[in-house]
Amino acid sequence: MTFEEFNRIQSISPEKAHAALFEEYYRYVKAIVFSRLRSFSDEDIEECISDIFADIFFSFSKGSYAGDIKVFIGTVARNKSIDHFRKHSRNAGKTVYLEDDSTPDIRSGEDIAGENEKKELSLVLMDCINSLGEPDSSIIIKKFYYDMDSKQIAGELSMKPSAVRVRCSRAASKLKELLAARGFMEGIL
Repeated sequence: MTFEEFNRIQSISPEKAHAALFEEYYRYVKAIVFSRLRSFSDEDIEECISDIFADIFFSFSKGSYAGDIKVFIGTVARNKSIDHFRKHSRNAGKTVYLEDDSTPDIRSGEDIAGENEKKELSLVLMDCINSLGEPDSSIIIKKFYYDMDSKQIAGELSMKPSAVRVRCSRAASKLKELLAARGFMEGIL
């Protein structure tokens, strides 16, 4: 069937034109779709085929075409089946039927409240550490965030290890007071 033949039949009866096109190219379209969606259910494959023919009929209703209709149908089928594959692959494993009583309780595994608390604590903690000033804030960060010992910190800050230990102890005490003043537990450090 060519576009001209399709247009001639469609001018007489659009339903007959659609039926003739569907009958002639159904197996061709199904072969293309099946090659891309063979791991999908028959329902998904049939849905894709229906979408393909809907797109084809919609395109034909916009105007008359000339040339090989099979090439056009093959292109639409290939592109639409790729779209279906992407859409269904993205949503794979996310389908849950609510009517099924055997469905497990759906939980994301995330503790949103706990995560927000941790973020809030981190922001307050960094604010308090920065308010200690230098070199105390650097000492606390290097000691507790980077797990460096007094000798390593002293080498980086051009200080003696004993001075680093004294400053770290004083800064930790001051940090506990700052956190307690903001309503956080003292046992953080």
